Amino acid sequence: MVERFREMGGVTAVAGLEARGFIFGPPVALALGVPFVPFRKPKKLPGPTVGVDYALEYGTDRIEAHVGALKEGDKVALVDDLLATGGTLAAGMALCKALGAEPAGAAVVVELPALAGRRKLEGMPTFSILAKEGE
Repeated sequence: MVERFREMGGVTAVAGLEARGFIFGPPVALALGVPFVPFRKPKKLPGPTVGVDYALEYGTDRIEAHVGALKEGDKVALVDDLLATGGTLAAGMALCKALGAEPAGAAVVVELPALAGRRKLEGMPTFSILAKEGE
């Protein structure tokens, strides 16, 4: 993940999506020498937040970040464990934009290509360590 983001150049922050993005994101941010920003489920962050609602197969959910967690013009690398339908990462992209930042790319550990999640990512460069075909 680190090498992919280094190759992109210009990444100024790493955002990890709750919850397993919190496992993979901080070491990536540390290796890149940039801040780590948690994108959390609702009402888990103290203080004022900005949030984005997104659709699930069975309803809706929301992710939030602190107001001011990213600066205008930040180039953000999004990190999560899984890319399935793409809803969570697409919400992460929208949250970056709501904070005035630019989603620069995404990295996940596992991708399920059969669920076509990349279609929701508007052409954002996305890297997966393992693509699991089938169900």
